[in-house]
Amino acid sequence: MTLQALLAEIDPGWYAAQAEDDAPDARLIARAQGSALGQRLLARWLAADAASALLAPAPDRGIPGKDYAATVTQWSRAQLAALVRDVGVLAYAPAIRAEVRRDPVRRLKRALGNSYLLALDRTVWDGRVDATLIARLSTEFGEALAAGPGQDDPGHDDRLYAMFDAQGRGELRAWASKRDRALADWTALLYPRETPRAAHLPEKPMLRVYTHHETRARAAA
Repeated sequence: MTLQALLAEIDPGWYAAQAEDDAPDARLIARAQGSALGQRLLARWLAADAASALLAPAPDRGIPGKDYAATVTQWSRAQLAALVRDVGVLAYAPAIRAEVRRDPVRRLKRALGNSYLLALDRTVWDGRVDATLIARLSTEFGEALAAGPGQDDPGHDDRLYAMFDAQGRGELRAWASKRDRALADWTALLYPRETPRAAHLPEKPMLRVYTHHETRARAAA
């Protein structure tokens, strides 16, 4: 992936001067992305703010090196989104396993597909968490499950998806910050700025899900 293509993928809000500011005009961003000098300036800005590992300057040149290529080529937006979703669903496994009513279970199977089976698989994670955390997960899960329009509405599961994805991003960023900082940067930059949700997945189940998706991502690259 070229630097221009990478910059085009990044959420525009990351180009704001402050986290609480609106993104710059889209036309200005596009003009900067369209020139070599503009790309270097944008990359330097991001490297100083939120992508110090992904877009670290090359030695003696002061411009971004090409170390980012391996990360962004392997982890396309779709592949990263699939990893984030599975991690998020697994993080809510204790609450998902406790839901045994027929209609909600049917809905979860339809909405999550194989991710639902992942949440049920105790060989991946036993789901042991403290009482305070299980109470929070159960409350959030129950509220998301109860929210939404009618059963036939396409947006019926949007709140569930948003909850799983937000947790998945938090889990992945926390884990990758210790093992693959470029991936942690990339995960942040593809989405609007946010305060990451607190992570609680243990290392082994997190690594197992990551490895499964990494194998698929490498095969697709």
